[in-house]
Amino acid sequence: QVQLVESGGGLVQAGGSLRLSCAASRIIFSASTMNWYRQAPGKQRELVATITSGGTTVYQDSVRGRFTISRDNTKNLVYLQMNSLKPEDTAVYYCNTGGDTGYYSHWGQGTQVTVSS
Repeated sequence: QVQLVESGGGLVQAGGSLRLSCAASRIIFSASTMNWYRQAPGKQRELVATITSGGTTVYQDSVRGRFTISRDNTKNLVYLQMNSLKPEDTAVYYCNTGGDTGYYSHWGQGTQVTVSS
């Protein structure tokens, strides 16, 4: 069973920064596309950022230029560096591989990010 474990969430003031980490196991990590999703209270889960096995990155419009997704294939880690945080970034952030749904979709437990104004 694929395991994804997020860390690094917390409470930060608007304009601050956080770095989320996701440790993956029981997966061919270097060959896997990795995603960060988030879900705010009362809202649908949304895709924030993606990094392919080749290192290509894709961002949601609202975070482009502020967030950076990266990976370390030697440690099976994927990161989400979040700068210039806004209150609207408050959400539970989830690490994912395999996409939103389907047999190959796997999720971490999530980590809470709260941005105060």
